[in-house]
Amino acid sequence: MIEYALIFALTCFGAGLLFNLWRIVRGPGRADRILALDTMVINVIALLVLFGISKGTAVYFEASMLVAMVGFVSTVAYCRFILRGDIIE
Repeated sequence: MIEYALIFALTCFGAGLLFNLWRIVRGPGRADRILALDTMVINVIALLVLFGISKGTAVYFEASMLVAMVGFVSTVAYCRFILRGDIIE
């Protein structure tokens, strides 16, 4: 039963990635694109965790933590760049 739940969850998060990609391409504003990129990071984290559950290894959980840290820093840096024009003051 868990296999079916994992397949369903992987499919839903994969579809979420496609919708986020569509929002990045067709987004009406900069804020929408930033939010779509941040949501893509969250979806990638979820996919890594689900893939780690399906394979039964802890390597994917550590990779998801790294993606979470890099995703947070990149979102903050991109927001600062959009708002101020530079990243480092």
